[in-house]
Amino acid sequence: MAESESGADKSEEPTEKRIRESREKGQLARSKELNTVAVTLGGIGGLLASGGSLAGSLMAIMQGGFELSRETVLDESAMVRLLMSSGMIALEAIMPLLIVLLIVSIIGPISLGGWLFSAKSMAPKASRMNPGPGLKRMFSTKALVELLKALGKFLVVLAVALAVLSAYQDDLLSIAKQPLDLAIMHSAEVVGWCALWMACGLILIAVVDVPFQLWDNKQKMMMTKQEVRDEYKDSEGKPEVKSRIRQLQRDAAQRRMMQAVPEADVVITNPTHFAVALKYDGSKGGAPMLVAKGGDFVALKIREIANEHRVTVLESPALARAVYYSTELDREIPAGLYLAVAQVLAYVYQLRQYRSGKGKRPDPLNNLPIPPDLRRDE
Repeated sequence: MAESESGADKSEEPTEKRIRESREKGQLARSKELNTVAVTLGGIGGLLASGGSLAGSLMAIMQGGFELSRETVLDESAMVRLLMSSGMIALEAIMPLLIVLLIVSIIGPISLGGWLFSAKSMAPKASRMNPGPGLKRMFSTKALVELLKALGKFLVVLAVALAVLSAYQDDLLSIAKQPLDLAIMHSAEVVGWCALWMACGLILIAVVDVPFQLWDNKQKMMMTKQEVRDEYKDSEGKPEVKSRIRQLQRDAAQRRMMQAVPEADVVITNPTHFAVALKYDGSKGGAPMLVAKGGDFVALKIREIANEHRVTVLESPALARAVYYSTELDREIPAGLYLAVAQVLAYVYQLRQYRSGKGKRPDPLNNLPIPPDLRRDE
C-alpha cells in the first residue's frame, strides 16, 4: 500500500479531480519500452519495405561518385551539381523510412495514456536541481525495476541475437561468394530480418513494462482519506462558507421580497406571528400571487412597510396561516383558497371605494371558507 509524505496510507482510489489534475501536470502512464519497440519495429519494417530501393540508390550514388570523367573533375560547377544530385537521390531513398519513423514515434507514446500537451510539465522547477530527490530516486523501487528491465533487455536481445545469427549463418557465409550488387542487397535483407527478430524480443519487455507503468501511475495518484475529505470540502465548499453564502442569499431574497410589499393589494396577518402579501393582476388572468410572507420579525417588517405605503392590512389568522404554509413565494395560491381570497380582495376594493367617498363601508369579514386540508392550527 502506498504512503504519502506524511506517512498516511494512500488507500483511496483517485477521484476524477485528482486524475484530471495529474493529467494537466503531464503525469500519465508512459512506457519507454513500448516507445522503443514501436520505433524499432517501425524503422526495421520501413527498412525491409524500402531496403531494395535504398540499396539501389546507394549503389547509384557510389557509381556516380567514383565514375567521374576528367572534364567533370576539373569543372567546379559540375562537382556541385553532382553533390546536389547525390543528395537528392539519398533524400528520396530515405524519405519513406523517415516518414514511417515519424508516424510510429507519435503513435508509440499516445497508445498508452493518449495525447497530451502540458505546459506545466515543461516549466522549469528548482526542485529538479536538488540532488537529494535525485539520490532518492536512484535507490528507489522504480530504479530497481529499471535496472531489472535493462538487464532483461540485454539477456533477451542477446538470446534472440544468438538464435538469429545461428539461423542466418549460411546466408551470411554465402554473401562473400556473391557479386557486389547482389551482396549489398542480400546483406541489407539479412540485416533487416535479423534486426526485426531481435526487436520482436523487446516485445516481451514491453508486455511486462506496460502493466507496471499503469500500476505505478495509479499508485502515485492514490489518495489518503484526509486528502479525499479535503478535496470534498474544496469542491463542495467549507460548511462555514456555505452557511455564509446561504445567509447572503436569504438576505438578498428578503430584500427583493420587501420591495414587492408596496405593490401588494392586501397583507393578511395572524395578527402577530404571520403575515402574507397578495397581489392580483386581472389583466394577466390566473390567480392571486403571494409576493411576500414571513413570521415573527419578518411579519412585523411586512406590516410596517405595508402601513408606510398604505397597503390594506387585514387580520385573518386562519387565512394567513393557510396561505403561509400552502403557497411558495412568487407562486399562485392553491385553488382551495380562491373563494376566501376573492372575498378578501372584494372587501379591499369596497374599502378603497369607501375611503374615496364613493361607497358605503363594507361589512367585516367573518368565517372565510377555508378547506379543512389547508387549515393550519397555531
